[in-house]
Amino acid sequence: MASIATHFSAFLLLFPVGLRRLHSSSSLYLHSPSQFRSKLWYLSDPKWKNLDLYALLITLPIASFSELFLFLSFSGHPSYRFSFFQQSFALLAFWFLILLIIVHEYNATSSLISETLVYVLGGVVFFMEYSVMETGVSGLAADVYGFIGWLALLCAGSCIYLSFKPSAFFAEFLLCCGLVFKGTWLLQGGFLLYTDALGLKGCKKISSLLLMSTQDDVVDVHCELEQDKARGFALVNFLFTLHALVVMVLAVGLVVVLGRNRSLRTGGGDGKGPLLSEIESTNIRMRALPELEIE
Repeated sequence: MASIATHFSAFLLLFPVGLRRLHSSSSLYLHSPSQFRSKLWYLSDPKWKNLDLYALLITLPIASFSELFLFLSFSGHPSYRFSFFQQSFALLAFWFLILLIIVHEYNATSSLISETLVYVLGGVVFFMEYSVMETGVSGLAADVYGFIGWLALLCAGSCIYLSFKPSAFFAEFLLCCGLVFKGTWLLQGGFLLYTDALGLKGCKKISSLLLMSTQDDVVDVHCELEQDKARGFALVNFLFTLHALVVMVLAVGLVVVLGRNRSLRTGGGDGKGPLLSEIESTNIRMRALPELEIE
């Protein structure tokens, strides 16, 4: 939350995880819709291919320690200082959730940790992220981080729903879209709040100097004029809507492409479904029969 680097790192983790999960879950659903069941993690064989899982296992505690270090060394506004501690705790909770997923997936015969429990804990952790996202920020910064909080709430609701109905593909679809959307919006938010070149017109970026010197007010971007701030709010809302459209088109397009590829495979590779292929082959056989003359 404190720089463009942290936002970019979060994008590199969340976007591939969400996209890979969407691809795996959609493939599983299209293969057998009636037998679909959401998985905690869609593991690949061999195990070393699950780089996204191992990356989270390594980076989450490092990020949590970094936020804790900022909490201990930060001398600015108390509410913003305390937000570092809350974020550190939330990241540690996500790391603990990853550990539970690994224990469950690599010990499938063990009933010690159930999928229902992990999904419920996932919902709780996402809700925790939602509750701390806007702590210590105001104005335009709160608007940007508020949208991230709402996406976390979407993921929380999806996890809770999957905990008692793992066959609900729409909940799995929303969870995947939420992860992808969080990744893209975190990157966008980093550009808006922590850069000058891609920031809001008429507003200055949140700098490390501002973070360390703020004593009276919570942190926000500084806009010279009220009309610049109003334009900034409108631009943030527009960009969020644009991101939502792009993510939905990307997600639906991926499902459609996977469905078409499966139809091509089952239909003999001619671009037609199995039923149409069977009808055409029947017509060809009928034309091959000798014509009967009617006297």
